[in-house]
Amino acid sequence: MPGFLDGEDLSPNAIERARQASGEYIDLTSSNPTHQGLLFPDDVLREASAAYWANRRYDPDPRGLYAARLAIAQYYAERAPALSLHADQIVITASTSEAYSLLFALLTDPGDNVLAPAITYPLFEYLAMAHQIELRPYALDERRGWRIDPTSLRLQADERTRAVLVVSPHNPTGAVLASRAPVLHALDLPIICDEVFAAFPYRAATVPPVGALYPELPVFHLNGISKMFALPDLKLGWIALNDAAHDRFGERLEVLNDTFLSANALTQTMLPAIFEHGRAFTAAMHERIRQSLDMAIALLSGCDVVRVHPPDGGYYLFPEIVGWGDEEALILYLLKHGVLVHPGYFYGYEQGAHVVVSCLVAPSQLREGIERMVAALSAWVSARDSSS
Repeated sequence: MPGFLDGEDLSPNAIERARQASGEYIDLTSSNPTHQGLLFPDDVLREASAAYWANRRYDPDPRGLYAARLAIAQYYAERAPALSLHADQIVITASTSEAYSLLFALLTDPGDNVLAPAITYPLFEYLAMAHQIELRPYALDERRGWRIDPTSLRLQADERTRAVLVVSPHNPTGAVLASRAPVLHALDLPIICDEVFAAFPYRAATVPPVGALYPELPVFHLNGISKMFALPDLKLGWIALNDAAHDRFGERLEVLNDTFLSANALTQTMLPAIFEHGRAFTAAMHERIRQSLDMAIALLSGCDVVRVHPPDGGYYLFPEIVGWGDEEALILYLLKHGVLVHPGYFYGYEQGAHVVVSCLVAPSQLREGIERMVAALSAWVSARDSSS
């Protein structure tokens, strides 16, 4: 009987084969903070964990440890605009990936569908496949700063649509849902909002919690410590439910989470101290990202064939390379010139030629990598013009 990815070709693609065979190159795809010199203060972690070891006792709660949920609720109270939640509106998970899986199980049956951005992180496709549901892509309008295309979103919905997936700030375009979009109210569907990059606004002043924009709709906010505190190894995420989501789905989500209890007690115990003592670290990381984005945008803007738009938030750039018709050929060309970036089609976007650049990369490496990229593209332009 066929199962997950049965019959799929899982061999390395042309870009991965070329990467494995290449010599020295600068990797501008890295999004792992622990590989880029962004290490959360170990003294805070040691002190936070000491309380657990001194009073070790396993008392599982289906929503997660109360003190940890209280710290998360306080985080939402301090957002702009504030989102008032009580601790019972927080469900702690081992990751945002697990949170997605729980919500797909909560909201859908096999054969149902969820509306998701056409440009999106590949994770969603696999999770949808595992739950035997369909992801229906809605368009983002590049001319309007990658805003949701309301006509596309409306046309994709049908009688088996169970939720709308929103990523704010979006990965990789950086678009932020900063105000109400009437189409979301009109569809009257639960919203799953991935806000893992909310700590890093860039062009936007703030990243509003979507539940504060749509109090009348059930909204599930997904976040965690992986991005916010550069702690992907400690494996803790959460689902924050606004009032409408909690009233309608809270009890069933509690049963689902109680079935797995995946989040470990140690990290949950540490979370209040991580929030209390980790904000200065997050602020410093945010400032480094802002400076890296400034630098990268300035360098890329100096190349005639690059169109780059400052993102609202997050730490990715999604520039268009004008004149290239084959993204794979573009990525292979850049790799030959010593820099690795991802193509837009990795994220489901195939209009024009786009590349994805992570500005989480250490600043010196980021500068050198973009300089290599600009030099390679400029050489291509010169060769093209001289032959025409």
